[in-house]
Amino acid sequence: MNSGDTTTPAERLRLLHTEYLTPGPARQAERVTKSSEPSTPIRLGVYDHIKATVDELISLAKDNRDGRPAGPRPPRVEDAYRWAVEETAHLDGRRARVRDAVIYRQGLEHAILMGDSKVVRRHACPGCDTWGLIWDRAQETVVCLNRYCADDDGQHRTWTLAEVAEVHILRQARVASRAT
Repeated sequence: MNSGDTTTPAERLRLLHTEYLTPGPARQAERVTKSSEPSTPIRLGVYDHIKATVDELISLAKDNRDGRPAGPRPPRVEDAYRWAVEETAHLDGRRARVRDAVIYRQGLEHAILMGDSKVVRRHACPGCDTWGLIWDRAQETVVCLNRYCADDDGQHRTWTLAEVAEVHILRQARVASRAT
């Protein structure tokens, strides 16, 4: 495995493609049944995730091209992020934040698919701004464990990865605007 930075969405996508796509003794190896037919040579769930990721990036760039001709799509999946940012470099602040939130959400999804659900703990709750978020695998949502963030019935507030990503990108933009 690569010992480089694995926190960027592009690097996580590269790891999914190179390390998690083919079955093997990896941590997240899918359960194998004994049958008379051979198993698939790739993990179809990982393949579908990678394809959906690249398709969403292509759609995002296409929808925000504003009539400009598209550049050629990169051959490697991890270069899809660089391509999408280059294709949408002209976007204004709000639309660029939407693009960045999509990319950030995808990075969170990649990490969770690789078994690193702790990535959501690095974010403050969008509702109460405390550090009590966890990933609920069964519901596939982010849950705030702060009891003061619960509703009137005592149910913990939940957030989608998209909501967490949007708030994260918005906070980064606010910090950047204050720093100038």
